[in-house]
Amino acid sequence: MSGNISKRRSNPKLNVEENNYTMEYVTLSDNPKPSKKSDRHLGLQGDYGNILLLTFLYILQGIPLGLGGSIPILLQSRKVGYKDQAMFSFIFWPFSIKLLWAPLVDSLYFHWFGRRKTWMVPTQYLIGLFMLVLSSHIDELLGPETDEPGNVNVFTLTAVFFCLNFLAATQDIAVDGWALTMLQRRNVGWASTCNSVGQTAGYFLGYVLFLALESADFCNKYLRSVPQDVGMITLASFLYFWGIVFFVTTTLVWIFKSEKVDPEVDPEQSIVETYKQLYKVIRLPPVISHCIVLLTSKIAFAATDALSVLKMTEAGMPKTTVALFAVPMVPVQIVLPIIISKYTAGPRPMNVFLKAILPRIIMGVVNAYIIHLAHSVQTSPGEFPTYFYGILLASYMIHQVFVYSVFVSQMAFHAKISDPVIGGTYMTLLNTVANLGGNWPSTVALWYVDSLTWKSCEGVDGHSCYTSDTLHACKEAGGSCITTLDGYYIETAICVIIGLIWLYTRSKKVKQLDALDSSAWKVS
Repeated sequence: MSGNISKRRSNPKLNVEENNYTMEYVTLSDNPKPSKKSDRHLGLQGDYGNILLLTFLYILQGIPLGLGGSIPILLQSRKVGYKDQAMFSFIFWPFSIKLLWAPLVDSLYFHWFGRRKTWMVPTQYLIGLFMLVLSSHIDELLGPETDEPGNVNVFTLTAVFFCLNFLAATQDIAVDGWALTMLQRRNVGWASTCNSVGQTAGYFLGYVLFLALESADFCNKYLRSVPQDVGMITLASFLYFWGIVFFVTTTLVWIFKSEKVDPEVDPEQSIVETYKQLYKVIRLPPVISHCIVLLTSKIAFAATDALSVLKMTEAGMPKTTVALFAVPMVPVQIVLPIIISKYTAGPRPMNVFLKAILPRIIMGVVNAYIIHLAHSVQTSPGEFPTYFYGILLASYMIHQVFVYSVFVSQMAFHAKISDPVIGGTYMTLLNTVANLGGNWPSTVALWYVDSLTWKSCEGVDGHSCYTSDTLHACKEAGGSCITTLDGYYIETAICVIIGLIWLYTRSKKVKQLDALDSSAWKVS
């Protein structure tokens, strides 16, 4: 195997934490101009097949992410506690820590097999194998839908999906690198479009489409003439189908798609040299300060990001309806970055970041009120008035404006400050820290929400409902457990306070970092 690593010049993707999918923006600041003037007029000629292939590879990558987003809703319908939901949220962490093994993926490979195919082919086969094996055990791991908690093997489920996303993150590193040489140099910027469209489509298939077709209510209402007790697909059959797709398509790519080498676009350097570069970047005082900003700025949104969807299903909203709200948001999520980028293209992109923090904090309070309203406006269990759906959709769209304002401004700032000599390494570090800054507050919010929830045993004196044992004892005594104060609202209040304090104390520092000369960020 080779001992060389590429100096990646693509901007690795940033995770949009609310939807658990990723978008990539590729910048080639040191990419030479086309050698021939005529190349500019060729457009996508010669690359149509490559663009389709890249899009499909990113679709495959989005399937495990979409399934990872749908499982918490299935767990919610099985009365799984929020600490177990917090444990399951660790499945998204591989995309936040892939910097740890990305240099290995770039450097260790078989020349005869292909630099990227050496990793892409085995990881996709392993994803397919995981799906096929999991399809025969998933019903046992999830258990039936019931009012009694404790039937779900959350630890094993988390371990399996963590491995799936670890493999997807590894495939992501390989495909990102392959995009640099697969596409002709004049079209390499299309890699970001392939990524955005492909992962959005894959996430849609694994999340929205799966939850819709798995729901008996949705299928009976819209797709069947004769009602049945189950949906048109099950999680087991969905996993089995995509396991086969992974095996077949990976084999076809392996056999029929060759990998070319372009040292000018995708040069090599040693693993040791890359890690040395990372160490130099991490030691820069501005980078340290900015990493603190990235790791703390999203605490203000933790309760909203981690719990809103789950609390809406807990309030009675059918899981299929919750998933379908993502459908009208797809074009919005594509258009928003384009619009917002006009305001972040200047010399101070973090101004937009700071301006979006307070409205996003306010929208967290609005979301909490809407969830509170959901408990009282139901016309019947699971049925809501039309105006409520309108309020919910409008608030979601407004919320997304500020979510993407934070995201795009942060991304633009990273592109501005990254040393072009080691652009890929620099961007990977900053974006990894940004992803981690969104994941850890959400995990903490899920972990502590049950502890902050106040419950009482109605109808029986001397009983509590804070553990599964006391809950069972309350029911055995003839009582029923009711929530007197939901920890979600307490966490929302705490997050708002922390967010306002953060905005007051860190805004000046963010502006100072935004105003620094580019030389302050360079290591070369």
